Amino acid sequence: MFRRFNCSGLVNRTSNKPVPLKNISVNVEVKGFVADVVSTLVYKNEEENPLEAVFVFPMHDDCAVYKFEATVDGKTVVAEIQEKQQARDTYDDAISSGQEAFLLEQDESSSDVFTCTVGNLPPKQEATVGLAFVMELPLEADGAVRFVLPGVLNPRYTPQGFDQGQVTQQVPRVPMSEVPYKLEMDASIQYPHEITKVESNSTITPLQYLNSDKTSAKVSLDQGHQFNKDVELLIYYSDVHKPSICLESGLETAEAGTLMGDAALMLNFYPSIPESTSQSNMWEFIFVVDRSGSMACPMNNKSRATTRISSAKETLLFLLKSLPLGCYFNIYGFGSRYESFFSESREYTQDSMQEALEKVEKMEANFGGTEILQPLQDIYKKACVPGRLRQVFIFTDGEVGNTKQVILLVKKHSTNHRCFSFGIGEGASTALVKGIAKAANGTAEFITGSERMQPKVLQSLKRALQSSVKDISVSWQLPSGVKASLLSKAPVVMFQNQRSIIYAQLKGKLDEKAEGHASVEYIFEDQKCKESLQFRLEPERSSRLTVHHLAGKRMISELEEGEHENSDEVKKRITALSLQTGIISSHTAFVAINKELNQPIKGPLIRRDIPIGGYGMAKGCSYPMRLAAAPMKKMTFAKCMKMNTAPAPAPAELLCSAAMPPMIDLKLYGSSDSDTKEDSCSIDLNYSMSEKIAAVYSGDKQELRKKSRFKNFRKHEEGSVSEVSKKEESSPAVKLVSLQNADGSWKLDKEFAVLMALSEKELSSKIPKQEIDNSVWATVLAIVWLDAFGAEQKDECELLVEKALTWVKGHAGSYLKECCRVASDLLKTPFKPEIFGL
Repeated sequence: MFRRFNCSGLVNRTSNKPVPLKNISVNVEVKGFVADVVSTLVYKNEEENPLEAVFVFPMHDDCAVYKFEATVDGKTVVAEIQEKQQARDTYDDAISSGQEAFLLEQDESSSDVFTCTVGNLPPKQEATVGLAFVMELPLEADGAVRFVLPGVLNPRYTPQGFDQGQVTQQVPRVPMSEVPYKLEMDASIQYPHEITKVESNSTITPLQYLNSDKTSAKVSLDQGHQFNKDVELLIYYSDVHKPSICLESGLETAEAGTLMGDAALMLNFYPSIPESTSQSNMWEFIFVVDRSGSMACPMNNKSRATTRISSAKETLLFLLKSLPLGCYFNIYGFGSRYESFFSESREYTQDSMQEALEKVEKMEANFGGTEILQPLQDIYKKACVPGRLRQVFIFTDGEVGNTKQVILLVKKHSTNHRCFSFGIGEGASTALVKGIAKAANGTAEFITGSERMQPKVLQSLKRALQSSVKDISVSWQLPSGVKASLLSKAPVVMFQNQRSIIYAQLKGKLDEKAEGHASVEYIFEDQKCKESLQFRLEPERSSRLTVHHLAGKRMISELEEGEHENSDEVKKRITALSLQTGIISSHTAFVAINKELNQPIKGPLIRRDIPIGGYGMAKGCSYPMRLAAAPMKKMTFAKCMKMNTAPAPAPAELLCSAAMPPMIDLKLYGSSDSDTKEDSCSIDLNYSMSEKIAAVYSGDKQELRKKSRFKNFRKHEEGSVSEVSKKEESSPAVKLVSLQNADGSWKLDKEFAVLMALSEKELSSKIPKQEIDNSVWATVLAIVWLDAFGAEQKDECELLVEKALTWVKGHAGSYLKECCRVASDLLKTPFKPEIFGL
């Protein structure tokens, strides 16, 4: 059901209007580490007037959209890629003359948001819109290749003074249970080695192998799938870490010597990086945590899921317990304002750790909007601690409107720090999270669905503490007359268990019987290393030109992410490259015109915004946004975009005609009559919607009463999200970790004894020898307990356990094995001296 703001600016229900988007079907072809995707959207106008249907949707920022077409009355119209303003003019001219038109644009402020506009869709007519794109697939820590089809688009917060509006602010929202269109998805998978399994966060059919050696398979979503969340596939191969080369022939009709006319090569590079045995403390760690109102949203759309801010707080606990003594650290919280725990980074000691933990405990998602630029500016203006390498960890749900500005700031300061970023919850901006990590030579992780944040963050901390591969270069050995030209930059640094993809263009005539060699050279811990790969000069012929399109997208992205992206020269290069490769960019768009209508379409053009699912909008969970003033009936979407990418804030008296993202009726969730009265027109235009504006992620109040299947979570029905987070019960493992000292040891006291299910006196009486210090005994018990009973949190405990082992080995002396045996007997768990390296 559509819901719009009425004259009061508050929530009101209007009559049901048919949604023109009826169905989405997706076909995915996964070949190794690349996915080629074809999406088909079916629209039908069930109203009495022609429609302009506007669908704003998320895509991953590194997707290369290379095809857009529309089918009407059995005839397919293939879109042409044009310079963006020219495409908008073409669209507007067609609409004005009564023709049917289709427009696809990438948002100018964020490369992971697209808008599909279907204009002059006649009454009762159906139109099918198809778009095709390719994307690289990331590799997870457990070796899974991850494909994600985004289904959640959160509104992006636009900071004060930022002159570009955000199209996401105009998207209507419906509860997840009311998303009015279905999704069909089929996926075929090919890999040179065995495909061992496929997992998903959605219900899928059993994996069906298409050949005897299990190198080809397919899966599908169950029928009737409601597109109310990101759809993820985790694909596991038998030999995922093996480097490979894919060589693809160029387009026969393209000119030789150009990117599309020559063969293109994709090198999957996976360096063999050993794990460091020593750990340095020569670091300065700065943790930057989003405390905007949206961080009070749940991590996913499951009933009683933990909130984002609660997960971030627990993650900070594990981080603070895992840092090495002697390093320096600080913690920032940001929203519409920002604050730091300390005026400057402090040395990591027991006192500073304890003070920080006390501040973490008081953190809430109460800082308003999401403005990340100012805290980063404050960090960068402060000098690094002498002799320490600065490492910045950024935690955000990624809902900002000035993405490019933030990335450019991080890149400007990339010479004196590394940045590790984490996108929290579905809908986090891939452009922001990936962009800042790439800009400062770190890594990006996304925590979605039922995933826990802590393992991924602690894995990144482990990377940050270890040596990395540097000074990476690529060289080639090719037959005479053939030359390789790099199309993408080699990575600056790489970490353990990380893969990189490099693209090159092969110029000259290829002899399919000849061979070539690619060599990757790098430096690891002051040692020069070299890895080589041999390949046949026999390019694969592909009608989809997957490698060429990915290479073109990489080249466009590197130009768009550069410091001079807004210069006329760079804009011309981006536009030319986009037109040559057929890949959409921030300066181009696809446009298609159906010129075969028997007569012009007449009647007033009515705009219909396609709603998208939104969850996590409980009390205290609000999305700040600015309001549009112009009634849509008076202009096409393209004309509105010409005037400014999104309307500016309007005077209050103009708000009566503004279509706003729909919300849940407040009266259903305990609002007073005064909260919902409709006789006034008052809104604070730069306002984070107050905690009294409630919308519920699960769709209806009854869902909130369902029993949770998540452990250790309690919720009172009338409590707000922020109140719920305070009442969440920590697991025994988290409680035990919270008692650890900064040096890695534990103290034998009453709190510790309670977790061991014994009294303090009983624990003390079980010490094997009088000479053994109480802290040594407690630390041995804690290590044994975590090994036996903390298996679910083993990954996030790895570094703090290593620190505990180092401490106890230095203090237990010859009594370590005996302590381990007695502790195992006391906790009724098998004796495992290997835990202590014995």
